[in-house]
Amino acid sequence: MTQAPRSGSGRNRAGRNPASDPAGKTGRDAGAGKPSRAGKGTAGAKGAAGAGKGGAPKAARSGQKGASAGAAPFGKERFGRNLGAVHRPRRPKAPPVDRLDVHDPDGVRLQKVMASAGVASRRVCEDMIRDGRVEVDGSIVTDLGVRVDASSAVIHVDGIRLQLNETMVYYAFNKPKGVVSTMEDPEGRPCISDYLKNRKGERLFHIGRLDAATEGLLLLTNDGELTNRLTHPSFEVPKTYLVQVRGPMAHGIGAQMKQGIELEDGIAKVDSFRLVDSTPGHVLVEVVLHSGRNRVVRRLFDAVGHPVERLVRTQFGPIRVGDQRQGSIRVLGRQEVGHLLAAVEM
Repeated sequence: MTQAPRSGSGRNRAGRNPASDPAGKTGRDAGAGKPSRAGKGTAGAKGAAGAGKGGAPKAARSGQKGASAGAAPFGKERFGRNLGAVHRPRRPKAPPVDRLDVHDPDGVRLQKVMASAGVASRRVCEDMIRDGRVEVDGSIVTDLGVRVDASSAVIHVDGIRLQLNETMVYYAFNKPKGVVSTMEDPEGRPCISDYLKNRKGERLFHIGRLDAATEGLLLLTNDGELTNRLTHPSFEVPKTYLVQVRGPMAHGIGAQMKQGIELEDGIAKVDSFRLVDSTPGHVLVEVVLHSGRNRVVRRLFDAVGHPVERLVRTQFGPIRVGDQRQGSIRVLGRQEVGHLLAAVEM
């Protein structure tokens, strides 16, 4: 009998890491681009598409009118990856809001708030406001004289929510096999707090759970509202998994899973099913689903006669684990946080 790869090695039989590069394709197919190294926190893409070395198009740097239209928010950010704009559901077009509707005479100028949040330089932020790319409390603002209360205003740039509360923290943890998804364990098993190191003073929530045998991406934060929304089924935030099972796999399994399979607690199904790689006796599959039910991926594969040998979560909503080292914790970039907030309509 062919032995399955050892969990500590992080590699399948072909010598590849199924969490980051199965068959040399997964990272590229998932649209991750060149992932950042967790230890260095380097941005996964050097600025936005069409950006020059300074993170903005050459036209913007030369001062041409409207040239900031291609400048991406957080284009020079050190942490996380460039995820681009958030494409939110279209709403009926309305004229820009009257400045009096959102203006707070005792507040801070909108462009200064944006620059302090790391969006771009103040000059580029001013261009973004003029171009109608900035919303305050759900309305487009184009007046550079608007002042806002940063403690209460909800600001979006290209659909990306700005988190202005500096007390909020957001981390990505690449959970190893054998670690339980709790901060403390009465049985003395390895748990999340064992990996927090100098962050042990922070009160953190883990967003959802991974069973002890499952590896991969787990999000940690002290943002209770975001935690509640990301785990609530009504928001249907997708999660991506790599699943290694015994092979070969009969045709039609993917279609069966997408149509729905009756489990003991009701029908469950995947949003997508893709064969990634196969070696003698083993098959590697990528599935995406938004269900948060307990051990649902394992139960789905059990139901079709392919018990899971290894399971790795590679993506939660817009956040990818990439090539982050197993057992490490990294700070999410501000753009990543903005995409997470926008994914649950915050």
